[in-house]
Amino acid sequence: MDKILVIGAGGQLGQCLKTVASRRGLTEIIFPSETDANILNQDGLQALLSKEQPAFVINCAAYTAVDKAEDEVGLAKAVNETGAANLAIACAAHGSTLIHVSTDFVFEGNEVKLLLEDDIAQPINVYGQTKLDGEKAVVALLKSHFILRTSWLYSEYANNFVKTMLKLGADRDELNIIADQVGTPTYAIDLANAIFDIIESGSDAYGIYHYSNEGVTSWFDFASAIFEISDTVVKVNPIPGSAYPTKATRPAFSVMDKSKIKNTFNLTIPYWRNSLVACIQKLKENNH
Repeated sequence: MDKILVIGAGGQLGQCLKTVASRRGLTEIIFPSETDANILNQDGLQALLSKEQPAFVINCAAYTAVDKAEDEVGLAKAVNETGAANLAIACAAHGSTLIHVSTDFVFEGNEVKLLLEDDIAQPINVYGQTKLDGEKAVVALLKSHFILRTSWLYSEYANNFVKTMLKLGADRDELNIIADQVGTPTYAIDLANAIFDIIESGSDAYGIYHYSNEGVTSWFDFASAIFEISDTVVKVNPIPGSAYPTKATRPAFSVMDKSKIKNTFNLTIPYWRNSLVACIQKLKENNH
């Protein structure tokens, strides 16, 4: 297989790519440190790509603190837009294909319909806007790109909703969870597998694709499932988003249509609940 370079290797998706690469026996894959692969350092990126000559670069580096982004606009913009542009420029110079990870938060999410890749993106928060601007930079600067929009990522690594719920559930008898924001949780291990499937397909069907697990749920139902599957006894109360105001507004409905990625790469996508079972099983094993 062609050589692959992973940017943002220390984050949640980067760690999942590492796990899946070893499961799949992929050896031609490099996970440089953040210092060696700083997406804000254009010269450093050029030097790294010149040295490694990867056929594929996977960009997992992102500013993802949705509420903090409202205050740290400059930083979110630097990482999510300028960083993506820097990578696209470096990939163009070295003939590499970029796989860039984006988000369902590029959408307003104000109507109940499955979101298609060519639906109008109208972000309602700074994070979503900077991710959309990053997508546009990649499209403008590099022909050979795959942009994968995903949603509600979790795994056994890093900080995420599943691990937060399990931690809170261990300490509390009762939790209030938002019930009127609907989307699809995505197990980052499944996304990592999909990324390698795209690379292995050898396809040049470049463009934007939607990838999340199958199915639809609310944060309330997601939390309830986490406690049920992990045998944690917690009373979960559904509340409206208005009862839990956050700095950033979030899309009310951001379920993505995945027909394009399934048809193009012949992917089978797991149902969100089955993947949640697999993740919680892994977390249990890791704790023993």
